[in-house]
Amino acid sequence: MKDVLRALPSLAGPFPDFDMTTTPADPIELFGVWLQDAINAGIQEPHTMVLSTVDETGQPDARVLILKNLDARGWHFATTGNGPKGGQIEANPNVSLTFYWSPLGRQVRIRGRAFKADDHERDADFLARSAAAKANVFAGRQSQPLSSRQELAETLAAYERVLVETPDRVSLNWALFIVSPHEVEFWQGAKDRRHHRLLYTRENAIWRRGQLWP
Repeated sequence: MKDVLRALPSLAGPFPDFDMTTTPADPIELFGVWLQDAINAGIQEPHTMVLSTVDETGQPDARVLILKNLDARGWHFATTGNGPKGGQIEANPNVSLTFYWSPLGRQVRIRGRAFKADDHERDADFLARSAAAKANVFAGRQSQPLSSRQELAETLAAYERVLVETPDRVSLNWALFIVSPHEVEFWQGAKDRRHHRLLYTRENAIWRRGQLWP
């Protein structure tokens, strides 16, 4: 396997330029530009990200989620409140997010604290989900042992029938989180391995910017 992996190309490029002297003062603004670049480049699911948390024993945990929104408050994502993600965030709201757009050779890492959005935002997010996605939330068994695929199909079908009759019903188990950042790093890969790294660090209400060694 080592030889197989060694033979795979990495950072083949070509990659876009990254002029770190002209970046905006707010990292959220720069992230919006990079995300739009990824969308314009036709990258599949450019809004996917890795959410990293810590469990009750101090062990790290990570999974891929979808970015739901981005505003001045931070990065939005949603999950069930009683699942592992929700429980871990409740116990320790310090989280990190990682985005990677391979064709552009770009990575963004965000470190911050997650907090719950207002109820009306949570409700709007839930109602925008598909019937199947809503049924999963109402089932409320995320990450619990499953006896069979038939059990899954029958349980979800029952909730989907209920939702046909009450389409505006919202699960109180749904949670919409916003990650308020205190550190954001933008990484632009380079074929010669002289990568560009720009770190934003927030001090009170002010963002400081600085370059890092590759």
